[in-house]
Amino acid sequence: MLKRMLIMLGIVVLAIAGLGAFKFFQIQKAIAMGAMFAPPPAAVNTVVAKKEKWQPFISVVGSLRAIQGVTVSTDLAGIVSEISFKSGTEVKKGDPLIKLDSKQEDAQLRSAQARLDLAKVNLDRQKDLMKNEAVSQSALDAAESEFRQATAQVDEVKALIARKTIVAPFDGLLGIRRANLGQYLNVGDSIVQLESVDPITVVFAVPQAQFEQVAVGKKIRVKVEGISSSEFEGEVAAIESRLDEATRNIIVQGKIANPEKKLRAGMFAVVEVLLPEVDVIVIPAPAISYAPYGDSVFVVKEEKDKDGKTKKIAYQQFVKTGQRRGDWVAIVSGVKEGDELVSSGTFKLRSGQPLPDDANKSSAPPQPVNINNSVKPKTEENPNPPNN
Repeated sequence: MLKRMLIMLGIVVLAIAGLGAFKFFQIQKAIAMGAMFAPPPAAVNTVVAKKEKWQPFISVVGSLRAIQGVTVSTDLAGIVSEISFKSGTEVKKGDPLIKLDSKQEDAQLRSAQARLDLAKVNLDRQKDLMKNEAVSQSALDAAESEFRQATAQVDEVKALIARKTIVAPFDGLLGIRRANLGQYLNVGDSIVQLESVDPITVVFAVPQAQFEQVAVGKKIRVKVEGISSSEFEGEVAAIESRLDEATRNIIVQGKIANPEKKLRAGMFAVVEVLLPEVDVIVIPAPAISYAPYGDSVFVVKEEKDKDGKTKKIAYQQFVKTGQRRGDWVAIVSGVKEGDELVSSGTFKLRSGQPLPDDANKSSAPPQPVNINNSVKPKTEENPNPPNN
């Protein structure tokens, strides 16, 4: 009885083991068939990588500053009696801005002028008498001294009156007026901001690693957000004598022509220091698949299937990108001139398909594609989408 039960138990165990092995082989066969399954061709657009001459540049941020800029203020106290400018207007060097009340100084000038006139008459009289030897030399010297003193007093009062008329120290653009008619101004009170903005300067910092690429006379291109025709050209005007020890950057000053006064001091700007032109491989930005583990493109190759028919296959290729210009991106490595790349529709393709000569090819079948370039997205070097 026990022997019969053991035999039946053995038969059951063998049956279960056989069923498990059968299922295992079925699963392995399904996995193998899935790995060999070729997806249907995906409809894509393609573009051919081309070589172009590009002008590389160093892109940094900077701030605009006036060539000359001051806050016009008074060096004498007084009441504003006359205002000769309007806010936001242009002035020339020497143009009067405001005048402080000078009635007292005008009276002092008349008194000093009267003393000068008397001293002049007395000096002339002493000279006439000296010709006839009617006076001594000391009397003539005293008359000349009185005349010089009276002249100095007149000049002093005139200078005091002139200081009460504030004029523009240089050509420039005025800001908003800060003084009013009849207002009492103390010494040093501000009147208006005056900025010389044509030309205007841009100050920016360049890292030590790019120091050799910057030199006086190098062309620069400045972009300012919020201004129509926001690209302005200029050149490097000066370079600081030493680097900042904290940042290891060197300060550079550029000069930009600004005849229309669109640029103002204090504006934020993107500065591009233009470098010599080089040959680069360029492709449209949509052709690149950006990912944390690396950027890649899909290269299209022609292959023949087992029936001898030619078909298009897309293989994934990792690339190193360079600078971008509008919708175009420079490729440093990974793509050759003449390579056909998928430019749109990359989301339909499977990743993990390296090129045929890649030593790390995956076992999955390649991705076939159907190319349809009858309708392609527009690619521009300087895209300017409308503001809706």
